[in-house]
Amino acid sequence: VQLQACGGGLVQAGGSLRLSCAVSGRTFSSYAMGWFRQAPGKEREFVAAISWSGGSTYYADSVKGRFTISRDNAKNAVYLRMNSLKPEDTAVYYCAATRAVVAWSQGHEYDFWGHGTQVTVSS
Repeated sequence: VQLQACGGGLVQAGGSLRLSCAVSGRTFSSYAMGWFRQAPGKEREFVAAISWSGGSTYYADSVKGRFTISRDNAKNAVYLRMNSLKPEDTAVYYCAATRAVVAWSQGHEYDFWGHGTQVTVSS
């Protein structure tokens, strides 16, 4: 399984971006998906996750109400819509996939990771 994230960029505070993650393979619907981020000098942190069918979503408190995770199993893709961006959202964002998960926010639960995409929010 290969994951490729894109859609990052430079945006002013209050702006929006949509990240996309394309997943190779024909069994995309068997993977739960997550987004994580890592800012310079900080540990990687959970952002959002979505279940296999898309029926359940999970968010970090810091992004709840501003970010929306979604998936399109027909297109083998997962998305992260980010609104009302803040400078503290600046980080490299990674998508990740897992067949089985108990603790959605724990990075070690995810088996596959894509290369990150940089999001920079200016004040």
